[in-house]
Amino acid sequence: MLSASLSAGADDLAVIVNSQSGVEQLTKAEVINLFLGRQKKLPSGATALTVDLGGPNAEKQQFYARLVNKELAEINSYWARLFFSGQGSPPRQVEAPEEVLDIVENNKSAIGYIERNKVDSRVKIVYILKD
Repeated sequence: MLSASLSAGADDLAVIVNSQSGVEQLTKAEVINLFLGRQKKLPSGATALTVDLGGPNAEKQQFYARLVNKELAEINSYWARLFFSGQGSPPRQVEAPEEVLDIVENNKSAIGYIERNKVDSRVKIVYILKD
């Protein structure tokens, strides 16, 4: 039964936080606001450390397509405008989902995303982006 539930959500992306963050669940609007730099704090009050996969990676493409219906070029352009105008900095970039897990596990205010089937007990799922 467990394998059936895992395979059913194999393409789902999970937004994850540290299990000690004090955050139980997020809305889609909160996830958008955090990952687009419009909201700087988690609902718990901690300053958010958003963690994004770097480069033209498939998970990153799926994440932004499902979250805000944007291509990576549009997201990169958005962040370039904010960064060069001094209005914000993009999320921290890492190369692999394992790095996202490690950062979120070791930082109470970190938030990231990975494929749902890669989530383990070190972190807590607060939002699911379905296929």
